[in-house]
Amino acid sequence: MLDWLKNINKEYPDFWKTYISKFEKKSSRFVVVSTETSGLNPDKDVILSIGSFAIIDNSIVIGDNFEAVLLQYKFFHDNGLSNEFLVESKMKKLGEPEAIKLFIEFIGNSVLVGHHVDFDVEMINAALERLDCGRLKNEALDIDVMHRKLHDINDKQFSLEELCVAYNIPVSDRNSAAEDAYKTALLFLKLKSRLGIK
Repeated sequence: MLDWLKNINKEYPDFWKTYISKFEKKSSRFVVVSTETSGLNPDKDVILSIGSFAIIDNSIVIGDNFEAVLLQYKFFHDNGLSNEFLVESKMKKLGEPEAIKLFIEFIGNSVLVGHHVDFDVEMINAALERLDCGRLKNEALDIDVMHRKLHDINDKQFSLEELCVAYNIPVSDRNSAAEDAYKTALLFLKLKSRLGIK
């Protein structure tokens, strides 16, 4: 049977139906997202943690945030890896289905913002596929693309650290999805105003 025909009558989980219903109107909320992953292949790798902050009216809303460390024991077990990362984190750990469901509820119809955000979106889409859901419908903006557009650069990509140096954003030694999301949010606000994005 054709794949598209199977999807017509597919019964999606309730949280996904609620998410899809939010796109009838446009959002004025931006959500900055950063993921830490086990690697760079959405087909084989998994999300280890997610950090997110909302931006409303040109302000980072610290209280409107999402952070999760994901339990990925199956991935580590199947690949013969240790799960030091999971043990080190003091945060409550969530299973992938619960974490992705809560994240989808958090983002709603917001415009997603990230550093090389297409990768984050693909990793989230791979997790959604494991939950029998569709793909993210949110618009997405990439701060690297915004920087290159501002300076008319087509032949180079910039790391998050390079962008932080260019825009005088403090860089810390600590590295987490939430820290990266916060740095990305600060960069986005600077780039947004320079590019005249409403």
